[in-house]
Amino acid sequence: MKTGKVKFFNNTKGFGFIKDNESDEEYFVHVSGLIDQIREGDEVTFDLKEGRRGMNADQVKLV
Repeated sequence: MKTGKVKFFNNTKGFGFIKDNESDEEYFVHVSGLIDQIREGDEVTFDLKEGRRGMNADQVKLV
């Protein structure tokens, strides 16, 4: 499991981005990959899953 911080999340559109704490990579996250509701600035744990345009954050949970 990776850890990161929610950089941006739009509840209306159901997507956002999470910045990985270790690599500084940013990963797309869709509402379908959430376990907990998230907001900008939240610390989260997540797995990575192959998406159509690269790796996506999945199984996202609040720390």
